[in-house]
Amino acid sequence: MSESVHTNPSLYSKGMLAVICAQFLSAFGDNALLFATLALMKQLYYPEWSQPVLQMLFVGAYILFAPFVGQFADSFAKGRVMMVANGLKLLGAGCICFGVNPFIGYTLVGIGAAAYSPAKYGILGELTTGDKLVKANGLMESSTIAAILLGSMAGGILADWHVLAALIVCALVYGGAVVANLWIPKLPAARPGQSWRFKPMTHSFFSACRTLWRNGETRFSLMGTSLFWGAGVTLRFLLVIWVPVALGITSNAMPTYLNAMVAVGIVLGAGAAAKLVTLETVSRCMPAGILIGIAVMAFAVQQSLLPAFGLLLLLGCSAGSLSYR
Repeated sequence: MSESVHTNPSLYSKGMLAVICAQFLSAFGDNALLFATLALMKQLYYPEWSQPVLQMLFVGAYILFAPFVGQFADSFAKGRVMMVANGLKLLGAGCICFGVNPFIGYTLVGIGAAAYSPAKYGILGELTTGDKLVKANGLMESSTIAAILLGSMAGGILADWHVLAALIVCALVYGGAVVANLWIPKLPAARPGQSWRFKPMTHSFFSACRTLWRNGETRFSLMGTSLFWGAGVTLRFLLVIWVPVALGITSNAMPTYLNAMVAVGIVLGAGAAAKLVTLETVSRCMPAGILIGIAVMAFAVQQSLLPAFGLLLLLGCSAGSLSYR
């Protein structure tokens, strides 16, 4: 498990399966921990404004460490980078379990997630080649969607049963991800020996950002992706607040069920788009963006559960079709 190996082009090699398993457990923990931590803050009577701040700290870690995590992933064996990142997540979850301020613990999880992202995608090209790389990326995305769906539901259901038990389960899941990382072959670092000086690293990062922004297609893609995921995160938190107000349901599980319905829709929408949309007919996805707005406005005035589930499924299908673009 520790020696360097050559790239194995097999899609289902031991190393690839370890990566997919680690990704599933890591993403499962991220989503379960969010709802378990929100339940803890609710139990401890934190003010309502603190819930979005919690997510801001997680996302803020991505922004703050963006100039550095790519080089970190390339400077060491990516399997070990993933293990360290999951170790940080485990530390953050453990801190919350032991009564440390949840903002501190969840920020550590965010830093781990930021370090994990470039390594998990970069290692795919080192473990497989050619057309299998596309399929490997599909496996990665499928495991992520499944983890979001199951992790969100598990976090809410376990928190309704026992908040501390939910947090402990999240920590154990991160521990499982660390163990799975041990089975990833120790491949050579992609670009070892790079300079770690702050100024050149940030200059290189922002120079790359400017290059992307000057290109019309990449600028449009960046803007669309940012708005899409920004709206998605906002909707996720609005559901937590909206459910008790509009539906009169105070359980921690119900918002996770509604979030899961969006995830199911995304899977269905992306699958349909894969069959119906090509590079030549990509404009077919654009009406889906309009439909998202209509679904959100219709959802906002709902006061019963069944139409709410239906509209969120429609919203997810539209989002899945649009994200395929």
